[in-house]
Amino acid sequence: MSKKTAVMEWIDERLQADPRLARAVEETLSEMRLEQDLAALREKRKLTQRQVAKLIGTSQPYVAKLESGRVKNVEVGTLVKYARALGGTVSIQIKPTTRPVPRRARLKGAGLRPGRSTGSARRQSR
Repeated sequence: MSKKTAVMEWIDERLQADPRLARAVEETLSEMRLEQDLAALREKRKLTQRQVAKLIGTSQPYVAKLESGRVKNVEVGTLVKYARALGGTVSIQIKPTTRPVPRRARLKGAGLRPGRSTGSARRQSR
């Protein structure tokens, strides 16, 4: 295993110190992996972007945008269509993060506030 450079250590320190930055970096890397996977599958099948476009019923510039990440919020159906046309599959995974989610964030995501009742018990007793 190679030793980390000073720059790599600096980056690691910044990511550990700033959870928001770490999440943003992880999201960006995930998007890049997806784009790289699309292009790699096409290249493995020895197809051009134009050929893929014809297979999935779109234009070559759109395929180029997909593979370069310039299409934001790509629909799952588009990814499935692309993968199937090239003999691949799409797999979506939801994984817990390594960092615990703060209680306040969990409650906010559920539409609740700390120390507040949802009122459901009150409604049930009536």
